[in-house]
Amino acid sequence: MTDILIRKTGRAGHITLNRPQVLNALTWDMCLAIETALDDWRNDPDVALIIIDGAGDRAFCSGGDIAEMYATGKRGDADYGRRFWRDEYRLNAKLFKFPKPVVTFLQGFTMGGGVGIGCHGSHRIVCDSSQIAMPECTIGLVPDVGGSLILARAPGHCGEYLGLTGDRMDAGDALHAGFADYYIPELHWDTLKQTLARTGAPAAVDAAAHPAPPSRLQGWQADIDRIFSGDRLGDIYRAMAFTPGPTAERARKLMDRNAPLAMAVATEIIHRVRMGQRIENALDQEFRYTFRCVAQGDFIEGIRAAIIDRDRTPRWQHKSWEDVPGKDILRMTLPLGQDALQWEEPS
Repeated sequence: MTDILIRKTGRAGHITLNRPQVLNALTWDMCLAIETALDDWRNDPDVALIIIDGAGDRAFCSGGDIAEMYATGKRGDADYGRRFWRDEYRLNAKLFKFPKPVVTFLQGFTMGGGVGIGCHGSHRIVCDSSQIAMPECTIGLVPDVGGSLILARAPGHCGEYLGLTGDRMDAGDALHAGFADYYIPELHWDTLKQTLARTGAPAAVDAAAHPAPPSRLQGWQADIDRIFSGDRLGDIYRAMAFTPGPTAERARKLMDRNAPLAMAVATEIIHRVRMGQRIENALDQEFRYTFRCVAQGDFIEGIRAAIIDRDRTPRWQHKSWEDVPGKDILRMTLPLGQDALQWEEPS
């Protein structure tokens, strides 16, 4: 079975992630194929818009297929992951800046690398099964694939909450936090895709939209802002003690399982990106960490505990937020010099 289906249907360029047996997990080859399609369709007069969806009903895309990154990292090879992330981040930037409408259908799980494919479009659609999250800190990574920009733009300090906890958003939460634009029940999706392909007019999405469902995060917003407004991870943990209630309880439960270094760096990245507000800046900040995470971070141990051995007991290099010195944050966030991402288009 082909991992990805790419075709032109009427006036639409249509991309389907086609690995439902593994929740449409994104491979390196799939990233390259999507990029090639976008390049081909960018100036194609027959393509008025792009549709991106996922096969099956369980997931749009559950994230990147990271087993090979673990295998190569265990052998001491950090270059495989660095090359993958370079190509993936270039694709994320192209999706964010694509000159034609990009309509994405986000059923089931949309997480990690799936956010980079599904949540940079111009028309992002969720339904009742949608579960969107950036859970990278649970495996010793930071929210990446341009997700730090979405987090930085979220209302108040909702981005810090979502980035540090990895909490899952339903449709209402995703709309509130800026990860989605439209709520449309899934039973209407096939008809909408047919209309988009026939007309090439994204106004069909607006016409099909339903009122947004309620959002738990919106109800928690005041407490989120009280807890997550601090400059450093330690400020956030200390604020939890003075804000009792379900928000703090949920946050602590989720954060206590995550890599302290990753959460400390994620806090710094979100703050930096909030000042810059550019996709290139977001990806550059993220790449400073992912470039180093195999050799210097907790990524390999995080994957071992979550994916390989599945014992859910990672041995992080820092036992708690109190053990993360500023110098460790600095060494993961310094500019990369000649190794930094390059944004010039090839001649």
